[in-house]
Order: sequence, then C-alpha cells, then structure tokens
Amino acid sequence: MRTRVQAVLLMFVVLAVAAFAVPLLLFTASDRTQEWALARSSDLDRFASLADQAAATGDTSALTAEARRYTQLYGEGLVVTDTRRRPLVETGGVRAGEPAVARLLDAALRNQTAHPSGALRPWSHGQRGFAEPAGSGTRVSGAVVLRASVGTAAHDIARRWAAVLAGTALVAVACTVLARAATGWVVSPLRRLDRAVGQLAAGLPPEQTRAGGPPELRQLATGFNRMAGTVTAALEQQRRLVADTSHQMRNPMAALRLRVDALDPHLPASAGRTYTAVTTELDRLETLLDDLLALAAAEHRAGELAVTDGPDVRCEVAAVVAREHGRWEPVARRAGVRLTADDAPPPVVALCTDGELAQVADILLDNAIKYAGRGATVTLDCGTDGGWAALTVTDDGPGLSQAELALATTRFWRSDANFATGATGATDTSDAMDETGMTGASGAADRTGAMNRTNATKGTGLGLAIAEQLLVARGGRLELTLAHPNGLRARALLPRGRGGAR
Repeated sequence: MRTRVQAVLLMFVVLAVAAFAVPLLLFTASDRTQEWALARSSDLDRFASLADQAAATGDTSALTAEARRYTQLYGEGLVVTDTRRRPLVETGGVRAGEPAVARLLDAALRNQTAHPSGALRPWSHGQRGFAEPAGSGTRVSGAVVLRASVGTAAHDIARRWAAVLAGTALVAVACTVLARAATGWVVSPLRRLDRAVGQLAAGLPPEQTRAGGPPELRQLATGFNRMAGTVTAALEQQRRLVADTSHQMRNPMAALRLRVDALDPHLPASAGRTYTAVTTELDRLETLLDDLLALAAAEHRAGELAVTDGPDVRCEVAAVVAREHGRWEPVARRAGVRLTADDAPPPVVALCTDGELAQVADILLDNAIKYAGRGATVTLDCGTDGGWAALTVTDDGPGLSQAELALATTRFWRSDANFATGATGATDTSDAMDETGMTGASGAADRTGAMNRTNATKGTGLGLAIAEQLLVARGGRLELTLAHPNGLRARALLPRGRGGAR
C-alpha cells in the first residue's frame, strides 16, 4: 500500500514540477533568443547607417573599417551592397553571390527586414542570417546582411536550463522526501494494524498496535486494541477450556477404565452385553478427548504458520505413500478391504513434514477402509497437479451425496448412511489395528499420527476436520469429490517443493 500511495504522490509531484518547469524552460529560451536578435538588429542598424553615409558621400572607408573590426571582435561576417548589388564590404567569408545571402539581399533591397524565426535551444548550432535595408523612409540606398553565430546564445540557454533543472530536481527531491514521510506517517500504522488483524484472524494474540498517524488512525488503533483484547481473551478461554477439560478428564477416565476393567471378572454372564456397551462408550469418550486435543493443536499450528513463515520443511510423498501402504495393508485385509498402491509412484516433494502428511494419510485411509465396506477396493497414490503435490485416497464404496460432501469436514458431523454401514467395519478396523500394534500405548509412542488412527476408527466426526487443519497450516487444502462410478475420492493437496516430478 505504501508503494502505491507513494507512486500516486510522486506522479502528482512529477506533473506539478513539469507544469512549472517546462514553461519556465521555454520562456528562458525565448527570452535569450530575443536578447540575441535585438543585439544583432542593433548592429544592423549601425551598419545600415554607415552604408547610407557611404552611398551619399562615396567614401566607404569608415564602413569598411567598422565592418572588419566587428568581424575580428565577434567572428561574425557581413556583406554591404549598394542598390545595384555591388558589394561595398565583404567580411568573415560571407559573399554576396551565395544563394542564401542573395535571397536576404533581395528582401533588404525591397525595403524589408529579415530576421530568423524560432527560439534557440541549448542544442542549436551554426549561424543565422539577418538582413536590413540602408536608407531612410522609403528610399533604399543599399542592403546589409549579417551572418550571426548562435553559439554564445545557445550556451547561455543551456546554462540557464541547467539552473532551472537543478532547481526542479531539488524541488522534486524535497517533494519525494515529504511524500515518503507523509505516506510513512499514514501507512505505517495501517501496516501494523493489518499485521495485527492477520494475527487475530489466525487465532493468535495480536501485538498491541501503537497509536500513530492522523487522529482518525489513532482512534482506529485504540478501538482495535480494545476489540482485539476482548476477542483474544475469549479465544484463549475457549482454547484453554478445551485443553484443560481434555487433560482434566484423562485421570478420571483412566480411573474409571481401571474400575470397569476390574469388574469384568466379577460380573455374571448376563451382564456381558452391558459391560461391552460401557467399555465401548469409554472408548468413544477417550477418543473424543484425544480428537479435541489433536484438533486444538492443529488449529494452533495453522494459526502460527498463517502469520510466520515457519521452518523450511519438505517430505517425499512417494516414501510416505509406500510406508503408509505397508502399515495399513494388513488392517485393510482384516477389515475385508483391498488396499492398493502404485508400485513405482512418481517422485513428488511436498512442503510439509513426514509426520504431518502421514497423519493426514492415516485419517483418509481409516475413513476409506471403515466406510467403504467389505469387498471394497481402496487406492492410495500420489502425483502432481500444477504447483501442488497430491496424495489421493479413492474407494469404490457407497460414497457421499453432493449435500453431504459440503458437510464432510464439519466438526462432529457424520453421515447417517456411513454410521449405519460403518459400524461393523469400525470394529473390525479397530481390532485389526490393535493386533498389528498400530494403536494403544505403543502406537502412540511411535508417532503422533497413531493417535489419529484410533480417533478416526471410533468415529467422532473430527478426523477430516483435523486433516483439513493440518493441510491448511501448510498452505494446502483437502478436496472431497465423488469417484466414478461410485465411491469417494479424497485429495490432500500441498505446495510442491523442488526436486519432484514435472
């Protein structure tokens, strides 16, 4: 913004200075040209008077002597003739027979004066011709032609133009300095305010905007600081409530889990169904707490990266695809789903960490395996789409409707159809993951993404929201589209780094 404002002000300065300088330059040149022409006209009057005296007396000595001294002093030649064009004086290499001189003599003998037209310029050079008749009244006794040099006048014009341009440059520099100071005075508070707004929009505590600039901006900054304090406090309280609630509920939840597990050997067989329902609900509560913490962490990370560049990180998408296929293939097989991946995926580099991309892949694969149903095929691959690196999970299950696609990343939202068809799949996937060691305490210790495998399995409706926040944090996005002829296609798009496929 500062650059644009300065450009407008500087354009105005240039136009204003040009509107002042150009007429002044033209006037200076015209004034000096007029001085030069008047001086030569005065010289012509002097020689015309001497020529008239010489014609009356027949003595040309005074005229000749004066003409030669003039040529020696000023280096400008002249020609004086009588009415029959006979040269009385020729100095400085000017001859009456030259075509240009002859035309001037003809005009003077017709009792006409001839002066050069047009103003001189610094780059003017050469000589200009003047002509004037000798005599009095309508009586012409001869003609005088003067070939005057423009060098001295052009040099004076150049010197005056240099002074005008130097003054103009000083004015322009002063106006530029004032324009920069004025724009800085106005724009700097706006830039600080814009940075604070970006921090507030990203969910981070904004810096206090210093009051500065015009009174209106100072009042705006003060109002924003008050608003930002209120909004930040509310956001922090909300975030802390989620985090504290999740942490504080872990200990009671763990104690409740121990007590319920301790009851198992002492329950009669008739209570088995109720015991299973209780443990299932405990699993859902634990998963919900984990998902809330994961979502809060992802949102906070997205906010941080929205206002800071973050470290320069990158990962090889093909390596993540191969690793995730190896981890999830036995899970899919146990759930009755065929998981395939390209044996030789193209090399693609994404601007994120391996852990972040693996966590997104875990969520997308778990959803696909869980809801595609037994007998379905899930495909995991990677590629590029313009400036994006893409990790794609496609299944041929029941998919979602167009209306459901718009709600798929909404927090706590679950499709009624998926809930019905995915109940058995969820249990199978969970069991398979437990048997392969991908969940539980050991899996959580291996990688943060293992937590999301369990989370997505239990179906809290937060998995896709977490994946979307992880991608947004790195400048990417999550695309959900219908697969053909049926099924769902989920694409995790991230900015591409150098070194990938073209």
